[in-house]
Amino acid sequence: MDKSQDREKISQKYLGDRGLVVLIALLSAFVPLSTDLYLPALPGMGDYFGVSAGLTNLTLILFFLFFSLGLLFWGPLSDKYGRRPVLLAGLALYIAASIGCAASLAIWHLIAFRILQAVGGSAAAAVATAMVKDVYDGRKRESVLAIVQSMVVISPAVAPVLGAFMLPYTSWRGLFVVLALIGVVSMVGGLLLQETIPSRYAGTMKQSVRRLGTVLKNPGFASLLIVFSLVSTASLAFVSASSYIYQEGFGLSEQGYSFYFALNAIALIAGPFLYLWLSRHISRRTIVASGFAVMVAGGVLVCLFGSLGPLVFALALFPASLMGSSVRSPGAFLMLDQQEEDTGSASALINCSGLVFGSAGMVLVFLAGENLVLGLGAINVAVGVVCLAGWMLIGRRGLVRF
Repeated sequence: MDKSQDREKISQKYLGDRGLVVLIALLSAFVPLSTDLYLPALPGMGDYFGVSAGLTNLTLILFFLFFSLGLLFWGPLSDKYGRRPVLLAGLALYIAASIGCAASLAIWHLIAFRILQAVGGSAAAAVATAMVKDVYDGRKRESVLAIVQSMVVISPAVAPVLGAFMLPYTSWRGLFVVLALIGVVSMVGGLLLQETIPSRYAGTMKQSVRRLGTVLKNPGFASLLIVFSLVSTASLAFVSASSYIYQEGFGLSEQGYSFYFALNAIALIAGPFLYLWLSRHISRRTIVASGFAVMVAGGVLVCLFGSLGPLVFALALFPASLMGSSVRSPGAFLMLDQQEEDTGSASALINCSGLVFGSAGMVLVFLAGENLVLGLGAINVAVGVVCLAGWMLIGRRGLVRF
């Protein structure tokens, strides 16, 4: 490893500390921004192309799949060549693909450009978490992770509302133009960014990619990765099914859907701040265990009462969304803390695993047939039970430095 850079000496001449946090949050938000902005348009897009909801949903599912694969490429690459060049290359591809999505003439064109958009956007997510580890330590790192998570989940609240209110004035194509503009703003931030990596991997590119396996051999990291990635199964199941639940199930308009979606997103926004407050009084282990238990309870509420109406459904899901969000910050902190080196690879695996499990949730929720509410509730119950059991097992075997 080249130790030519020292973490304490890394500073952002142009962005400053606050600017760096904002840029990291924006880069981390590429997944929700790239999906949630056009969620209100999904049913209409299916009608425009004359295809089924399942085929239209491929624009979501394949995006997450290739986003996950892209992370495994960009993460190790950023350990070898640095965060900044990887970020700029990925953003250039993302911008071009977003323009291609806006110009698509058939559903298969849109799917193809969404795949390219996913690969480009994954570079942003791969370096974002790694930059937090590059620059910050200890409690400061945990606080920044919580702030970034809070800023990130603002996008699920704002994006559907923005998309719904844009649709009367533009088509779904205009929504992809907005994504291209977000890519341009991020590119400006990337150009102002000064390299954050404290040391670079000196091996070959092939050896760099193999570091993914080295990271996975760390039992503490691997066990935490499975537990906290499972949380994404429930959250992305909701993202995938929400427009169909609210618009087709409850008969809401696109604008009505966006407001109820935002209600659930408020829980996601509040989660990291709730964790920071609770962590001053309660141990991290207790907070995480309680979070998983609340997910189980919330899932039960959705199963029992979620079909009564849109407001009842949103309120029943609220506690599960709140606590599912609150455990993300300590989860990310603990996973990064287990790995002294190969931060880019660790970051890639964290994001990739979450999206893989999340993509599974997007498929599983539709296996319930027309009763998507019951399927979503059952997923929350199952995820909460499995995560709680896994968390207790990790603590009992002493696999992790808490």
